[in-house]
Amino acid sequence: MKKFFNTTCYVSLLAMVLTFSACQEEFEELPTGDEQETIMASSSTAKLIERTSSKDGSYDNIIDEASCFAVQFPYTVNVNGVEVNIDSLEDLEVVEEIFDEVDIDDDILEILFPITITLADFTEIVINNKEELRELAEECIEGGDDDDIECIDFVYPITLFTFDINLEQTGNVSVNSDEELRRFFAGLDENDLISIEFPVTLKLYDGTEIVVDSNAELANAIETSKEACDEDDDDDFNDDDFEDGRLDFCLTACPWVVKEVVRDEVNQTDQYFEYVMNFFESGEVVVKDRMGNNIEGTWSTRATDNGPLLKLEFDVLVDFTLEWFVYEIEDHKIKLYAEGGNKIIMKQICVDDETGPDTLRAVLNECVWVIKKVKNQGEEIDRLLGYEFKFMPEGVVTLSNEETTSEGTWEITSSEEGRLVMAITMGDEPGVSFEWPLTDLRDDRLKFEVEDIDYELILQRVCEDNADDGDVLEIRNVMMDGEWIVALHQDGDDNDTADFAAYTFAFGAEHMITATLGETGPSSPGLWRVLRNSDGKLKVYLNLGDQNPLGELTDDWDFVSINEGRVELKDISGDDTITTLVFEKKQ
Repeated sequence: MKKFFNTTCYVSLLAMVLTFSACQEEFEELPTGDEQETIMASSSTAKLIERTSSKDGSYDNIIDEASCFAVQFPYTVNVNGVEVNIDSLEDLEVVEEIFDEVDIDDDILEILFPITITLADFTEIVINNKEELRELAEECIEGGDDDDIECIDFVYPITLFTFDINLEQTGNVSVNSDEELRRFFAGLDENDLISIEFPVTLKLYDGTEIVVDSNAELANAIETSKEACDEDDDDDFNDDDFEDGRLDFCLTACPWVVKEVVRDEVNQTDQYFEYVMNFFESGEVVVKDRMGNNIEGTWSTRATDNGPLLKLEFDVLVDFTLEWFVYEIEDHKIKLYAEGGNKIIMKQICVDDETGPDTLRAVLNECVWVIKKVKNQGEEIDRLLGYEFKFMPEGVVTLSNEETTSEGTWEITSSEEGRLVMAITMGDEPGVSFEWPLTDLRDDRLKFEVEDIDYELILQRVCEDNADDGDVLEIRNVMMDGEWIVALHQDGDDNDTADFAAYTFAFGAEHMITATLGETGPSSPGLWRVLRNSDGKLKVYLNLGDQNPLGELTDDWDFVSINEGRVELKDISGDDTITTLVFEKKQ
């Protein structure tokens, strides 16, 4: 499983130079004019090709704790008492989200057997119980020393030729995947001779492509690149694989805001909520309390076999003075833990001097901003889901659901603490009229939040209606073709499909959806959108108001699959309840 990060703070900087001298005696020149070369199926170059085309089994280590095989989709697991159907890579993230709900616990995952696993050579084995799975897992080589090469991949198709001992060509085959290439080599004897039709293109872990024109160049490209990324071939899925210096860099990149503190099993969050912690490269850490007072201390980090540790020392802040295990660090969030019931959770606020009011104004002026969430005093305002803001340079803002448009004003100011604030005034839509403090600014996502009174606004940038995203366009086109019915609405253990049996749904242009009761009506208009969010996930927004039963469909659904007149969506609620929604085309 190749792991790398796309934001400055979370990039692991690799600087390694590997040298390689190709063994020329393993290549035999063919007596033809096309300058092809043969290699033996047992040669070092052939083995490099096999390793590069091996099945990577580390992406589901959270399930099987083994990197040398993967469990075939679909299957079912029970995670801390919640049953989860694993149909795709996205569902593995659901498992980690459930694990992360409680940081100080013993996570329990049970696989519902039988399952089928796929080995590195694409052999499939049926596993009937936990004991059989553990026995195979014990044979895996963890920690990155296994045979598969993951930092470089072949770009298909590739054509290969076979030869007899007289170097006469006996056949050829075109392979279109790692599985086909690996199975081709599996069918060879160790002394068989083969050649490859060049040029061949390879893709590095970061998307860079390399074109090679000979066996020597191919072997050199693989050998040089095989350790150029972190394959994450270990069974500790939640380790975040810190490298030396990366944790220090992340800590010092931007200030951190305290969100939760537990010391000696006593919740101290109210005392320290929204304290701001600034780490400096000198080893000094300065904490600013809510009154603006500065509290100075020191910090240091060290690596252990169990993960990185962060040591904080203060004369005054005794609740922070401890050596903390860095349980998790992700985009703009860090979780610290120590034995005895101690925990700190902080969020990073990367709104520095360079990100001033003018920068935020410029960001808001770009494209439209779609509402993902609005909370007003703890109450989520579902009726505004999918509405879009347009922020005009002259201080005018509009809010539209494509059918009606409200107009108001907006401005960017700074709070007494120096945080950017977006003030919106919209008389006929009080749900968004507020002075919203900025807590997270990204190129395509904005979050405004006041946690102590439970106000929250999350906006997703949408440019040109995602017209350049082929997946988004495909889903839209399929859903706009004909009428649909709800074939399944499963909310945890409750099957509510019958509540929607009388409705027919038509997904129209301009993000309009109509739900018609019976054959002739009445019809209820609504809003729908398909977009790719800031995390790269495909989402389907449905807004059919807040009156049941149609209100049960109002949500920002995760897209699961679409095929043969069937669209599957899902949602995971705050209590980890999984809701599945399936539309099928009306016959």
